[in-house]
Amino acid sequence: MKYYTIPLVAFLLILLHSTVSNAQGNTITIIGKVVEETGGNPIAFATVMVADVKSKKPISGTTTLDDGSFELKTDANNFYIEISFLGFQNKVFGKPPGLTKTIDLGTIALSENAEQLQEVVVQGEVSRTEFKLDKRVFNVGKDLSTTGASALEVLNNVPSVNVNIEGQISLRGSQGVQILINGKPSIIASEQGNVLGTITADMIDRIEVITNPSAKYDAEGTSGIINIVIKKEERKGLNGSISVNTGAPNTHSVGVSLNRRTEKFNLFSQLGVGIRELPNDIETRNVDLVNNQTILSKGTEYRNETYYNIVLGTDYHINETNVLTLSGNFAMEIEEQPSSTAFAAIGPNGETSAEWERNEVTEAKNPKLQYEFQYKKDFKGNEDHTLLFSALGNFFGKDQSSEFINTTISGADNDATQQTRTDFKEAVFTYKLDYTNPFTEQWTLETGAQYVLNDVSNDYEVNNLINGSYENDPDLTNIFEYNQKVLGLYGTGSYEGEKWGIKAGLRLEQTDLGTLLATSGEANDQKYTNFFPSVHSSYKFSDRISLQAGYSKRIYRPRLWDLNPFFNIRNNFSIRQGNPDLLPEFTDSYEITSIYILGKTSLNLGVYRRYTTDVIERVSTFENNVSTYRPENIGTNRANGIEFNTKYNPVKWLTLTGDFNYSQFKREGIFDTTVFDFNGDQWSAKLMTKFKLPLDIDLEMTGNYQSSYQTVQSTINDNLYMDLGLRKSLLKGKAVLNLSIRDVFASRIDESQIAQAEFEIYNTRQRGRFVAFGFSYGFGKGEAMEYSGQRRRL
Repeated sequence: MKYYTIPLVAFLLILLHSTVSNAQGNTITIIGKVVEETGGNPIAFATVMVADVKSKKPISGTTTLDDGSFELKTDANNFYIEISFLGFQNKVFGKPPGLTKTIDLGTIALSENAEQLQEVVVQGEVSRTEFKLDKRVFNVGKDLSTTGASALEVLNNVPSVNVNIEGQISLRGSQGVQILINGKPSIIASEQGNVLGTITADMIDRIEVITNPSAKYDAEGTSGIINIVIKKEERKGLNGSISVNTGAPNTHSVGVSLNRRTEKFNLFSQLGVGIRELPNDIETRNVDLVNNQTILSKGTEYRNETYYNIVLGTDYHINETNVLTLSGNFAMEIEEQPSSTAFAAIGPNGETSAEWERNEVTEAKNPKLQYEFQYKKDFKGNEDHTLLFSALGNFFGKDQSSEFINTTISGADNDATQQTRTDFKEAVFTYKLDYTNPFTEQWTLETGAQYVLNDVSNDYEVNNLINGSYENDPDLTNIFEYNQKVLGLYGTGSYEGEKWGIKAGLRLEQTDLGTLLATSGEANDQKYTNFFPSVHSSYKFSDRISLQAGYSKRIYRPRLWDLNPFFNIRNNFSIRQGNPDLLPEFTDSYEITSIYILGKTSLNLGVYRRYTTDVIERVSTFENNVSTYRPENIGTNRANGIEFNTKYNPVKWLTLTGDFNYSQFKREGIFDTTVFDFNGDQWSAKLMTKFKLPLDIDLEMTGNYQSSYQTVQSTINDNLYMDLGLRKSLLKGKAVLNLSIRDVFASRIDESQIAQAEFEIYNTRQRGRFVAFGFSYGFGKGEAMEYSGQRRRL
């Protein structure tokens, strides 16, 4: 395993900009005191914000002390001051005319119904979607921000986005979505943790959905990007929350989140511990049509975990324009897999010739470590003029041992015992440097670089019990090493006027990939350099109608487990393995999307076209009733689709959100002299109904449907299922009781069938109904949060 450090140039850059000091000549001091209009009691922790008049974006801010007083300094020229506190109406003051060094606002009385000074800004009640040049922006309104909902629940409200039972996020039905926090990779958004569950809707300013990313973003992946933008508000003092959850199957967790903010530092942490069970009912049927023999396997696979998680981090505000962030996350999973599978060999006349049972005992320890370092510089005069450097490191390990015992029940002797050992280590480092300069109000230049290193070693061993002693199986034992380096450089330029805008860019990525089977010496090296252009445009016909069009080129590089030829021998009649010779997929993506605002309804309608080369598909080969699944590059795919989503509030207590996606595709390809040419289609729909009931109770029901579709060999069956949630707010939203039921009718069953001339394969998997109950409480100015533990990695 190789280890890398942050380049010296990054530290020199940080050292250079950290010495920048604030100019004092134009500094304005703003003072005042905030009280309740009724009774005159001081309001502590009220938010005082200085924002730009034109962009409405925050410039700086503070919170009131225990006596309601505050003092705030700013170097801005064209600004306004906004005073806000939960449960009270906001008040806004414009900058006084003439030159002044001090603005004394005096005593400011906040009330729900009082006449406001100069202007009152009331935050919109309903979350809405709007278009930018290359993205759709979902602005989080009070309908979500006052419910105590987590970031995962907010994402489930965003059109085209879905969050499943395990917290996996998909966009337009496709997983592999890249999640960013404030435009960059982050520990919070990592696949190795579920820290997203601790971000509340109240902390989120907006969610940006990028289905066709520009050259600024990593060219990896075709599903798109979701960027969660956190509010820039100050919450001085100690804030935090505690969450307790329990559920069935056996799932329990406790999480504590703390935040301490001062003038210079923002310290944050999270501690969590929990246990969980994830049973899977699995059935596989392998049919040899030549010899009329069938192997039927049926059983329940368990994955039980005890996990511990800690997150520590700090933001250091060097001054108003320079911020350093350093954070880390350590987690440990202790895993058990007590699984049992029943096998039966069935002859041509339906008779059972043999029965046996295969039991598995697996134990594993999975340590995870992440760190994040970030330096951000905001240039004076324009907060959108920024320089950002970030370094993200991920380390994952797995020390696993398994024992498989076959016990004969009837017929032929199938007794056997096998042991496996896995020693897995992975390190991933991501370095990013981004510079954004809006050199006029309409024109913006963006440029930057990214370097990603992925270093993996997987030591896998299989031993068979023969005559009372274990003997190594050399055909299944080897060390697989994987090393990938990707260097990316990009530049984009954009023009955005009042009605029309355009953005164009080019990204260069150089990939250096090497795999090695150390024991056998088999190596595969790939080096390639690619250009990824992008063009986006938007036009605003009116405040109600906008249009957006875009093109981008994308890449999907085979993942580690696509390349790793080793496999799990849990079911030695159904084997999945990787292919070290896989090539990457390339996709040309075209989209046209429109948005319509009709009263209380927002409608989004779009069409898209994607052309993908070297498509990766899993192909099954069949021998001696053993099916082996292996990914292969098979030809091209042309897909044309239409997407529709809407949100409608017919009355205050009812919200309807609908998503619909339909696509037709044409596959062309050849594999081992077999022609795989066919046409097909697939569609999905989601309808979410949310009721606001009396006593601060919210009821949410979501129905999901995914149609059947065809791959080069398989037919994937359709799926219809429903999720239900019930939430009760207490203490003005500081505490929340939450009940959720995933797959209410236990109807979510994954089924696939392969029908070939010489064999047939049927697979089914069901996880069943999940019920969870939780309580969370926020203290200080913290909000009630959700903590649901770590997301599974392997």
